[in-house]
Amino acid sequence: MTAGVTIRTVHNVTGIAAVSDYFSDVWQTPRTAPPYPAEVLHSLVHSGGAVHAAFDGPRLAGASVAVLGPECSTYSLVAAADRGLGRQVKQAQRDWAAGLGARTMRWTFDPLVGRNARFNLVKLGAVGTEYLVDFYGPMADGVNDGDESDRLTVTWDLTAPSEPSSVDSHGPVVRMAPDGGPLARRDPDGRHLWCRVPDDVVKLRAAEPPLALRWRYAVREVFLEAFLEGFRATGMSRDGWYTLSHEEAAA
Repeated sequence: MTAGVTIRTVHNVTGIAAVSDYFSDVWQTPRTAPPYPAEVLHSLVHSGGAVHAAFDGPRLAGASVAVLGPECSTYSLVAAADRGLGRQVKQAQRDWAAGLGARTMRWTFDPLVGRNARFNLVKLGAVGTEYLVDFYGPMADGVNDGDESDRLTVTWDLTAPSEPSSVDSHGPVVRMAPDGGPLARRDPDGRHLWCRVPDDVVKLRAAEPPLALRWRYAVREVFLEAFLEGFRATGMSRDGWYTLSHEEAAA
């Protein structure tokens, strides 16, 4: 635990309202139109879910929401935190879920956001198991506006140690990216595939929306074909390359 940081579940109206405001600030929406309204969060808590809040001293510095799912699973609806606190927030969710008997946790994220992919696949050791096309439909927040809301589902085994399996990309280029560089590489034996994403899609979306959308379509095509062939997303390099491993190789 970082010095001065505490993480706890919140149940009261004031605490949940503060979390809702925090999510509004992260997703750049007016606090009058939050992505996760306080009344919805309160209902989720009342029905057995959990809202965790991370405090750096008195300041709210992160939050997450999770609900129990079927067959010893948990679904993390949302998690966000100031830089350096994300792993602690997810660990708090993990401890809560494991304490209730959950064995896995699932959530989604934008596959074009490389830093989130690295956090989920490398730091936590989750695995990308499903690609969802335009999952939420049009989104009007300040982060996703103007793009299609593709999402990658990751599954986190709460019973296993973190063992990410990134493999450096070295195969021949099989597709080119919208910026003219390589988009996808594939090793000759078919065990691994690599797919590159833009350096910062959030900035790109704000500066050049048509180019960001071309990246969306290009990466989508690679992932959909790869998942149909039995690949899973197992790693992300620091320079923006996903590792996709065939299920036989990832087992």
